[in-house]
Amino acid sequence: MKKSLIAIAVLAATSSAAFAQSNVTIYGILDAGIVSERGGAVGNTTKVTSGAASASRLGFKGTEDLGGGLSAVFKLEAGVKIDDGTLDNTANRLFNREAYVGLSSKTAGTLTLGRQYTPYYETLRDVGDPFAMGYAGTAKNLFPVASYMTRNDNAVVYKTPNLSGFTGAVSYSLGEQAGDASAQRQIGGSLGYNNGPLNVAVAYNSKNNDTTTLKTAGVGHNALIAANYDFQVVKVYGAYSKDKGLGSAPLNSTTNAFGYTFAPSTDSSDALIGLTAPVGAAGTVMASFIRKNDKEVANRDADQWAIGYSYALSKRTSTYVAYAKIKNKNGAGYTVGNNTEAGSGDKAFNLGLKHSF
Repeated sequence: MKKSLIAIAVLAATSSAAFAQSNVTIYGILDAGIVSERGGAVGNTTKVTSGAASASRLGFKGTEDLGGGLSAVFKLEAGVKIDDGTLDNTANRLFNREAYVGLSSKTAGTLTLGRQYTPYYETLRDVGDPFAMGYAGTAKNLFPVASYMTRNDNAVVYKTPNLSGFTGAVSYSLGEQAGDASAQRQIGGSLGYNNGPLNVAVAYNSKNNDTTTLKTAGVGHNALIAANYDFQVVKVYGAYSKDKGLGSAPLNSTTNAFGYTFAPSTDSSDALIGLTAPVGAAGTVMASFIRKNDKEVANRDADQWAIGYSYALSKRTSTYVAYAKIKNKNGAGYTVGNNTEAGSGDKAFNLGLKHSF
C-alpha cells in the first residue's frame, strides 16, 4: 500500500511534464494589390504585386508546456508571392522570414536561437512607424533597415517579460568567420515602456564588417529612439536614428533606379513624424514625413511624404490605398517601395486587399 501511494505521488508530481500539452498553429497573410511606380530611369511600372501592406507569408508556430511555467517555443515562417506563387527571395531560403526554437518562462523571459528580427527593426516597426513598415509610406524607404538590419542569421535573442510596462531585448548574432569571433558579428538591444497611451522605446545595433581576410572594414553603429502617443482621436508618432560607420545605412534598393551611381552613407541621421487616425468604426488614415540627413560631403539628403488609408472589412480582411513621394537631393537615389519590394522610382501608389488566417 505504501509503495502504491509513493508511486501515485511521483506520478502526480511529474505528470505536468510527462504529459505536457503542446500545440501547433498554421497561420499566414495573403496580400495582393496593384502597384504603380513612377520616376525611375527604366520608365513607369504598373503591376500586380504581393505584400505591399504586409508581406504574404505561410508560417508554423507552436508551444509545448514543460511545466513550472516553462514552455518550449518554435516558429518557421516562409515568405511567398501570391501574384505568381513563388518564394519572395532568391537566396534559396524556405523559411526566409523567421526560423527559431527556444524556451519561454512567464517570469524569466524568452531565449531563442535561429534567424530572427533585430531589436532595431522591431522598435521602428512596432513603435515609430505609423505605416508599420508597410504600404508605399514604409519607413524602410529611408531608415536603415535593409538586409542584416532587418533580420539576423545565427542569432541568440533574449526578451524579458513585461515588468510593469517595461520590456527589453538583447540580440547576439555570431559571425561564424573561421579564426575571428568578432568578424561579421552583430549585436543589438532595445528597451521599451508601454503604459496607457504612451509607448516609447530605444534601440541600438552594431555590425562588424570585417571578414576572415579583411580586418579593417570597421563597425557600423545605429542608435534609435521611437515613440507614439494615443490621443484617441489621433495617434502621434515620432522616431530619430543616428547612423555612423560603414554599413550603418544599407540601401533598401540595390539597383541603379535613376541611372547614376549612388552609394550608402556612412554618416547620416533619420527623422520621422507621423500619425494614424480612426475614421468611423473600420477605417484608419496613416500619414508621415521622413527626412534623411546625409552628413557626408556629398550631402545626399532625401525627404518622403506619405499618406494611406486602410478599411477593415472584417477582423481578418482589409482593403487599402497608399501613396508616397521621395524628393532626392544632390544625387541621392532613394526609392519608394513597400513592405516587400524596394521600388523602382521616386513615387508609388498602392491599391490592395489583405487577408489573414
